[in-house]
Amino acid sequence: MHNFRHILFVSHGLEDESDGLQQALSVARACSATLKVFAVCPRLPKDLREYGQVYEKGLVSAVQQSLATACEKLGLDANQLSVEIEVNCGSTPAERIIQQVLGDGFDMVVKSVEGKERLKGFMAMDMELLRKCPCPVWLSRPSKHADREARVLVAIDPECENSDAYDLAIRLLRLSRALADDGSGTLHIVSCWDYDVDAYLRHRFPIGISDEELDKAVEAAGSRHRAKLDVLIKASGIGGDLEIHHTIARPDRFIPLLVDERHFDLLVMGTVARTGIPGFIMGNTAENILQKVSCSLLALKPVSFVSPVGHE
Repeated sequence: MHNFRHILFVSHGLEDESDGLQQALSVARACSATLKVFAVCPRLPKDLREYGQVYEKGLVSAVQQSLATACEKLGLDANQLSVEIEVNCGSTPAERIIQQVLGDGFDMVVKSVEGKERLKGFMAMDMELLRKCPCPVWLSRPSKHADREARVLVAIDPECENSDAYDLAIRLLRLSRALADDGSGTLHIVSCWDYDVDAYLRHRFPIGISDEELDKAVEAAGSRHRAKLDVLIKASGIGGDLEIHHTIARPDRFIPLLVDERHFDLLVMGTVARTGIPGFIMGNTAENILQKVSCSLLALKPVSFVSPVGHE
């Protein structure tokens, strides 16, 4: 398992969050990591400030109830756990979460998806964390399978344009391998490639290239892409049971369909900046994938990423 040592679970304290807490506790147990629950909530209006203590106690009580349920599911004794709970009231919750990460050096954020009724995609606060939080973010949905049977899918782009992208791909593979070992035992790797000029040259703007020549060019491009993927997998040093889904397709169409058809519980993917805009980390393809996936998500950023959110 990745060297996670300090995990932050984000709570709203409004509903049962035991599924997300179960994920956080499982990772904390596997890594011997500390776990803190950070309950974010709106600040009471001035005319209700006298109820502040009762308000915060109610939030803590709701977190403790979810924590007890999660421990029961995992067979843990909640009384033997040392989990710090902090209530933080105010506006801009995503920024406050990121400031907590930056201030206390958390190396993973776990959170139940915002809006449990939302079966696909992620809402505003979750998307802001995915864009701006410097550490890995795990957005949890209820699993389709039991923990020991959980299915893990990792999305890999072998077209590594620089050392950051290469390092990120290796980290994704190694972390996903560890997560799959704790689940079903099979790591699924998806990698899509596209030969976007094919549609133009074959039918729209013929320039004298035969279909046979184009077919060979497309096949050669696919072989080069697969070879780069194989090199990355070998360089990562992972072993075990692998199932590779390598196809010519748009990833923002194919990956969500694969998640649904194969009933994956967790998608692991990276978000790589492709612009020079500081703090801009997610491109259109990644955003489109995220708005269509129906499973939990673990998102990693390059180690060089600097959050646009500053310390308090």
